[in-house]
Amino acid sequence: MADVVKQQVAGHWDRRAAGFDADFGHSIRTPAERAAWDRILALVLPRGRALDALDVGCGTGFLSFELVARGHRVTGVDFAPAMIAEARRKAAARAVSIRFEEADAEQLAFAPARFDLVISRHLLWTLAHPEAAIDEWVRVLRPGGRLVIVDGQFNADAGPPPPGSARTSAEYATIGDHLPFLSGRSREQIAALLAAHGLIGIASDPLLDLVAAQEQRMVDEGRERRTHRRYVVWGEVAR
Repeated sequence: MADVVKQQVAGHWDRRAAGFDADFGHSIRTPAERAAWDRILALVLPRGRALDALDVGCGTGFLSFELVARGHRVTGVDFAPAMIAEARRKAAARAVSIRFEEADAEQLAFAPARFDLVISRHLLWTLAHPEAAIDEWVRVLRPGGRLVIVDGQFNADAGPPPPGSARTSAEYATIGDHLPFLSGRSREQIAALLAAHGLIGIASDPLLDLVAAQEQRMVDEGRERRTHRRYVVWGEVAR
């Protein structure tokens, strides 16, 4: 069944690649969104030196481009070939040097202790084995390296997902029972998960400025206003 799950996941995101950047969270369109992301990245990125960074589940490269703009050496990986193709196209158009590769977040081909930073955004819920993925991300971090997870929680009392949501798609309808984090997890649960996988110095932030900025963008664009519970959690590998 694992192969079927992965095929459905890759198929869904391949189909979404062309319009992916138009979705909330995949682009920055307003000054408030820009200010929020600048604060978030200043909060979670270690200061003072260029990092070897891995953007896992990079999609079309949103976080990869933000990281390289801050002087870091970036590798972006994604399971969907069409996402990687679009990320490479954007990098070429912008004359930016980022290594984009197709890869399985649960089974990375990199050597141990390869990166100073591993970052993911709204990825864990798409994985059949999210805890195995976290083990992989920790494995490729150097001593003192940092894992950063940007994610959210999707409660039933918040109403049904919007039309076009991945969770309502035909692909995910057939595999939802095989995705343990399908509805997301709370900030506290993710923090506890990182601790359970051996990370130290764990901290988090509720991203209230990003949530507010995205809500206002919905209003400005004439969309239905929705409140999304988002957060970032990070921790470090012991030296």
